[in-house]
Amino acid sequence: MRPERRRPLARLALLLTLLIAPAACAPLVIEAGPADRRPWLVDDHAALMADGTRLPLRAWRPKGEAAAAVVALHGFGDYSNAFAEFGPTLAAAGVAVFAPDQRGFGRAGRWGRWHGADAMVADARALVALVRAELPGRPVFLMGESMGGAVAMLAMTEAGSADGAILSAPAVWGRQWMPWYQAWSLELAGHTIPWLPLNPRGLPFKPSDNIEMLRRLGRDPLFLKNPRVDAVYGLVELMDAAQDAAPDVRGPLLVLYGGRDDLVPKKPTCAMLGKLRSRPPTEPDLRVVLYPNGYHMLFRDLQGGRVVADIAAWAKDPEAQLPSGNERDPDGDWLHRFCRATG
Repeated sequence: MRPERRRPLARLALLLTLLIAPAACAPLVIEAGPADRRPWLVDDHAALMADGTRLPLRAWRPKGEAAAAVVALHGFGDYSNAFAEFGPTLAAAGVAVFAPDQRGFGRAGRWGRWHGADAMVADARALVALVRAELPGRPVFLMGESMGGAVAMLAMTEAGSADGAILSAPAVWGRQWMPWYQAWSLELAGHTIPWLPLNPRGLPFKPSDNIEMLRRLGRDPLFLKNPRVDAVYGLVELMDAAQDAAPDVRGPLLVLYGGRDDLVPKKPTCAMLGKLRSRPPTEPDLRVVLYPNGYHMLFRDLQGGRVVADIAAWAKDPEAQLPSGNERDPDGDWLHRFCRATG
């Protein structure tokens, strides 16, 4: 767009901001209650957090002794159902899986409302501690898909939060990579109409090539299809925080990304990988797997079995060879070429 055309838009944005500012309100965050009790794993169907919040839980355990365990965090709008096929497959490979409905999602209560990154991170750390107590002596890893990956990154900035993390297409697409008008619109809407439900239909995204799975999500009443503005605003805040925290993420990491992911673009992902590579040399290995034909919902894609096999192998031994053969050297030239090709 030519400069003479951009100036009227900028003036209009400024005028609207000045007109609406007196009536502006802040995006609503449902604050956690006082952390006045010890978290409790009620059973394989629920966990109570420090403020008394009940998180529904799904657990899949191996028939014999578990070699390791994974606390699996779902993406935005989703819930523990994201791991309905992943969980049994990992359990059959000897890895226990515990997947909560995070606050505001699934059956966790206050459905569709944003509860803030601090509460979600505290829940993730508490769940890891509960699973460690349940399976003493076994390594317990945090796994996060998309939004859950951002939560896992923030949780792992505290040493010892988990024995490592698996980040599947972590949500790190923040304001820095948004067009100015998109960031401005979100800021304006977040402070004026935070209650407004959004309709993402028609957006040019393809989250997976597994069309039948996507159709099931469309029919699932617990899958959040029309998020409120303030929930989207909170998600962007979370993504900004995860991107900024990347150099401080601790522990061994397995980062998974699909070459066809158009929900979390390559540019912010490349920036995150660059920051993870800058971690102190004393940090354990960073391992990166690029699935050239993978989409955002990697382990639910039609070829998701290879992703699950890689995760199972890494969870049992973070230094093991990964069966897919798609691992990339995080210090290799491929990353420079891959990121440069994003334009």
